[in-house]
Amino acid sequence: MSFESEGPRAQPRLLDNPVAIRALAHPVRLSLISLVGREGPTTSAEAARELGISQALASHHMRQLAKYGFLEPAPQHNGRDRPWQVTAVATSWRGAGGDSQSAEAADVLEQLLAERAMTRLLDWQQRREQEDPRWRDATGVSTHLMYLTQAELTELNDAIEALVTPLARRRQAGQARPADAVPVDLTTLVSVLPTTSSGN
Repeated sequence: MSFESEGPRAQPRLLDNPVAIRALAHPVRLSLISLVGREGPTTSAEAARELGISQALASHHMRQLAKYGFLEPAPQHNGRDRPWQVTAVATSWRGAGGDSQSAEAADVLEQLLAERAMTRLLDWQQRREQEDPRWRDATGVSTHLMYLTQAELTELNDAIEALVTPLARRRQAGQARPADAVPVDLTTLVSVLPTTSSGN
């Protein structure tokens, strides 16, 4: 692990280790990695203040995230603070179902992320009446029923990733982004439905 990283790598990190997947599947750790991903280099004291938790708890979970390669030490601006930064702009576990332990760990992580996405949606619904009405039209839930082959679904997922990844890179400090850009959570939920009694 480098202690003087140039910043997060542009390509998504592929998680294929069930232990690392389980390490990420924790509410505090997900909040921390999201915060550091938004803010850039962040100390445990700064993270604790932002999340309303103790510095000791923030420090413990940030060290655990570093242990499994999600965070790494960022360059220090003074001798006291120890800031952390994310190692990648995105994390993927597609293909992690190759063994039962990875698949089970991915299932737990996905359920936690779906719950977080729902919580964020409900919070936004409470706030959006006070926001610019144009945001209402661009947010919310959409659903599409399609008949796809496995290859077509993989192609669709790859196309979504190709659109989203360059925009995710802009969140890093120093990256050019429009002055009126705001943080947006985009969570994609994809599931295969059981067939009906008629076979459709």
